[in-house]
Amino acid sequence: MDYKKSITHLLISLLLSPVIVYITLTAAKLTGSSYEMTHGETFIIWLLMAIVINLSLTKKT
Repeated sequence: MDYKKSITHLLISLLLSPVIVYITLTAAKLTGSSYEMTHGETFIIWLLMAIVINLSLTKKT
């Protein structure tokens, strides 16, 4: 197992996750929806999005 590659994939997914979440929320606000999220909900969505991004970055064999 390549630890450097795994750590970089994890860091990339953790950094991209909030960007994608806030882009989605901004697009929803531009269309007229209003979303209010607590800190706990934001944290859970951030982690789930990071898992999805991490799964998309890993090479399937």
